[in-house]
Amino acid sequence: MPAEEAVAEGLVEAEIVRRAQVTGVTVADRSAPDMAVDAAREAMARSGCAPDDISLLLHASSYYQGHDMWAPASYVQRLAVGNHCPAMELRQTSNGGMASLELAAAHLVGTGGTAALLTTADRFSLPGIDRWRSDEGTVLADGATALVLARGSGFARLRSLVLLSEPELEEMHRGEDPFALAPLSVRSPLSVGETTKAYLRTPEGQRSVVLMAARQRESVARALEEAEAELAGIDWFVLPHFGRRRLDVNYTRRMGIDPARTLWSWSRGVGHLGAGDQFAGLTHLIETGAVRPGERCLLLGVGGGFTWSAAVLDIADVPEWTSPFSAGTRVDL
Repeated sequence: MPAEEAVAEGLVEAEIVRRAQVTGVTVADRSAPDMAVDAAREAMARSGCAPDDISLLLHASSYYQGHDMWAPASYVQRLAVGNHCPAMELRQTSNGGMASLELAAAHLVGTGGTAALLTTADRFSLPGIDRWRSDEGTVLADGATALVLARGSGFARLRSLVLLSEPELEEMHRGEDPFALAPLSVRSPLSVGETTKAYLRTPEGQRSVVLMAARQRESVARALEEAEAELAGIDWFVLPHFGRRRLDVNYTRRMGIDPARTLWSWSRGVGHLGAGDQFAGLTHLIETGAVRPGERCLLLGVGGGFTWSAAVLDIADVPEWTSPFSAGTRVDL
C-alpha cells in the first residue's frame, strides 16, 4: 500500500509519513501462519534440503497468529515440512528471527543435526493494532520469511552471532499498565508509545538511552571480533525496517554507517516485518543481485525486553532467485 494512498484513505496522517520518510507498507489479506507456510516451502525448495534433513523448526512472531492457545509452529510444520522434529514458537518481538538463528545454530552444533528451518510471520491489523500509529517511528508490515540453516554448503556462511539482553528495559513496553486478564484489556489498539512515555518518566527510564547504546555496541563489537572482521570491511548492513529518524539515531549516525550500504531505499516501501526484517533483507540482496560472492554482511536486530543481535555472514555464492515476494534462504553453519 503506497503511503499516499493510506493518507488519502484516512489511515494515517501525512505528518507521520513525513517524519518516518516511508513510501509504503506491505498489507496482506491472508493469515500470518499461511504466509509462513509459503515462505517455508520456498526456502526448503531453494535449499535443496529434504524434510528428513530438518531436525528443528522454529517459528518467530511479534503479534497475534490467528488463534488462541494454539501452536502455529506445528501448523507450519504440518503443511510445509511434514516430518516429526521438534517445532516451537519463539516470541522475542522484533528480534525473534535472529534469536531463532542463535537457537538453531546451538541446536545443530549440539546435536549434529543436518538443518533447521526458521520462519517468521506477522499480520498487523485493527482492531488490535494500528500499523501506522501503534509504534511511532515504525510502520508495521505484513509478511513472512524463512531461512534454512544447515551444515555443509550454502550461499552464505555464518561466521559469528551474538545476542545480548538488558532486562532492566522490559518495563518500556509495560509502562504503568496493570497486568490484565485477557489480551488488549487495557487499551485497544495497543500503543507502544504510551507505555514508553510512562517508562521514560521513571529514574530507570532516564538511563535507557545509555543502556541501549552500550548493549548495541557490545553486541556488534563481539560479533565482529568473533568473525575476525572490522566495521569498515562490512559491505552490507541489514538493519531493522524502522522509519528514517529511528534508523539514523540507532544505527546509521550512531555507528557511522553509509545509508547506501543499507537497504533503506527498499525497506522504506516495505515496513517493519516483525521478526523477519533480517531474513527478508538478506533475501532481497540475493534476489536483486546487489551482493557479490566474497562480500560480507552484518545483520543487526533489536527487540523489546530488550535484546540485541549481531551476525556476520560471508557470501559464498549468489544463486538465481527470482521471487519478488516471499523470502527464503539457506545459510551454511
